[in-house]
Amino acid sequence: MNAVWRFGAVAGVAVLMAGSAAAQETVVWWDFLSGGDGVRMKQLIEQFNAEHQGEVVIDATTLEWGTPFYSKVQTSAAVGEAPDLMTYHASRIPLAVQQGILQEITAADWEAMGLSPSDYDPATLDAVTSDGKQYAVPFDTHPIVLYYNKDVLGEAGLLTEDGLPKGLESAEAFTATLQALKDAGVQFPMGSVTADGNFMFRTIYSLMGQQGGELMTDGEFLAGDNAEKLQNALSVLAGWTEAGLQSTYTDYPATVALFTSGEAAMMINGVWEVPTMMDLQSQGQLFEWGAVELPVIFEQPTTYADSHSFAIPANQGKEMTPEKRAAVLEVVGWMAKNSLFWATAGHIPAYGPVTQSEDYKAMQPNATYSALTANMIFDPKTPLAGVAGPIFDVMSTYFVPTLNGEMDPAEAVEAIREELNDLN
Repeated sequence: MNAVWRFGAVAGVAVLMAGSAAAQETVVWWDFLSGGDGVRMKQLIEQFNAEHQGEVVIDATTLEWGTPFYSKVQTSAAVGEAPDLMTYHASRIPLAVQQGILQEITAADWEAMGLSPSDYDPATLDAVTSDGKQYAVPFDTHPIVLYYNKDVLGEAGLLTEDGLPKGLESAEAFTATLQALKDAGVQFPMGSVTADGNFMFRTIYSLMGQQGGELMTDGEFLAGDNAEKLQNALSVLAGWTEAGLQSTYTDYPATVALFTSGEAAMMINGVWEVPTMMDLQSQGQLFEWGAVELPVIFEQPTTYADSHSFAIPANQGKEMTPEKRAAVLEVVGWMAKNSLFWATAGHIPAYGPVTQSEDYKAMQPNATYSALTANMIFDPKTPLAGVAGPIFDVMSTYFVPTLNGEMDPAEAVEAIREELNDLN
């Protein structure tokens, strides 16, 4: 083999390698996922990268949940330094649209992802839509549920033949179940995050929804009889505290600890704590447990939910190439189609073909509570709503003293109504 041929062959290989390298698209990804769901998302990313080697690679960074994440996205998008793709709460979409930091998801994008809007629950899809335009693709819904200790409730004779807690059908019946647990010597019949009004918003808003109530009507907060419905919700929860049926001034970690230690027989918390329970049980460190839809305290089953979704930032002065957008959409489509694994984080996948699959229907406890998607309510569509938003902050100020017996529910509601409407 002469030197010229050898040089030509090497040069040819170099050109092919350079072409191959150029063909691979890197998708810069930001999320706010930690704990059990963060671990599972990292596994999904690793699987995607392995399956798309040489074509698309996800370069992922996890940032701090809540205000720090959203502030960084806003400032980064303004100078063209936001990621190519990010996780985003559906509840934050109206504010993001007002800020101009999200790109619209178009019909062509749906086709490129290999997905269809008809694959999604209308309420979930509506949660990421503003003025008829869609700005994100839902990945899940993550409602709150009722966790319960099957061993404790069983010993107290408070389980149905189906292994569910008794008393889920009314306020009177459920309160009777809590009282029976207290009478049986259970220290905390219910563990509740009563020291964090931001978290308790989820429970209280659910109970408003069970009365057909809504937080905002035609731009006005607590219009008509909605103030009364909020007061009803607060009164029930405050009554449980006064009767010693739920924990007082308990923060989030302490609430989880009360339940997992067996001191609290039940707990209202997000589905994202399912991995905690699964992991402890697999290590032989947890009792038999279950998770079900919230009890119907008022007229109808209703549960507050939010949605982790995928959004594409609108980077100022930095237009996304067609090749980059194709890579981003490939990531989103793949994640949807492989979201059965995401369900092990407790979340309910938003992609219908997954939740309708036999594998998902056999998954516990997810399959037990997934029917609640028919009864979900989302945040009102306003830039004031959403995770760590002004609505949460205002209501949190009054929820904590009210739930802990230091403020009258009627007084709290009046103050909330005034402060919320002052925000407009």
